[in-house]
Amino acid sequence: MKTYICEICGDAYLGEERPSECPFCGSRSAFIKDGNAANPITLMSEELSDVSKKNLEATLELEIHANAVYLCMAEKAGTYEIKAMYKRLAKVELEHANIACKLMKSYLPQVGEGFCNDEDAENFAETIKLEENATSLYAQFAKDATEKNVKIFFTALSQVEADHIKLIKNYL
Repeated sequence: MKTYICEICGDAYLGEERPSECPFCGSRSAFIKDGNAANPITLMSEELSDVSKKNLEATLELEIHANAVYLCMAEKAGTYEIKAMYKRLAKVELEHANIACKLMKSYLPQVGEGFCNDEDAENFAETIKLEENATSLYAQFAKDATEKNVKIFFTALSQVEADHIKLIKNYL
């Protein structure tokens, strides 16, 4: 068994082979390194520009909102599969919020309650809108970032959110 560490969230995965994506934050395998070679972005100490601070604060708000909405969607899901999928998405979004807090050297605020529809089809459409917004925002935030670790974070997040869109489209 080996230890693999995600360079985005810094969490360790234990297994025989590198996972195809981080089981905690959803980052693609390119960001998962052998334990002794990993250098998580959350350990890099860089002074944040005002633009990056603003973008990380917006990310924190967006990810906390998505977490709450996905937990609501999980509770109203029509099948166990959809419930489990939304619970997993909620955990991933909360992990993204935690990473943003680590980069800003701040604490995770209390997560409020989310609102959603009663029908899966309506929630799928809302999920795609949320994820498309996040994907484009994070791609722009990556371009705006001057700090290496922030640029890497937003690049990975944009990819993860795009993967969420593909996941949801499988249900349509």
